[in-house]
Amino acid sequence: MPARYIVRASTEFSAAHVLYGYEGACNRIHGHNFTVEVEVEARALDGVGMAIDFTQLESLTASIAQDLDHRLLNEIPPFNEVNPTAENLGAYFWTRTAKALSDGSEADKARGVRLLSVTVRENDRTSVTYTELAERLT
Repeated sequence: MPARYIVRASTEFSAAHVLYGYEGACNRIHGHNFTVEVEVEARALDGVGMAIDFTQLESLTASIAQDLDHRLLNEIPPFNEVNPTAENLGAYFWTRTAKALSDGSEADKARGVRLLSVTVRENDRTSVTYTELAERLT
């Protein structure tokens, strides 16, 4: 049976946003201490015995979060055009993380490292998980 290693790393950032068109308190400026978790898989281990280095994954997610930290999300593209909901934040982190992994090392590619999901939490009680389905093989 082929191996499958699933690795997760999280980062946090604080930001404010407004949800335009929302009927309720969230249509006013408010903030969250967001937590973002990325989940990747690998099919093999490197010579050290790692699927992907935690430090590499943490650094990648932290660099994306740094662009959003202590900002009004509605002022940052693409959130100046789409509501900065947890769902849209998940898609944003997915796009940037997937690109970074696809631009990554040949060794990572050889081990089959790929992004599985991004989970965004606004607090300890609520979260959204974003993923993209792989094309079906026919």
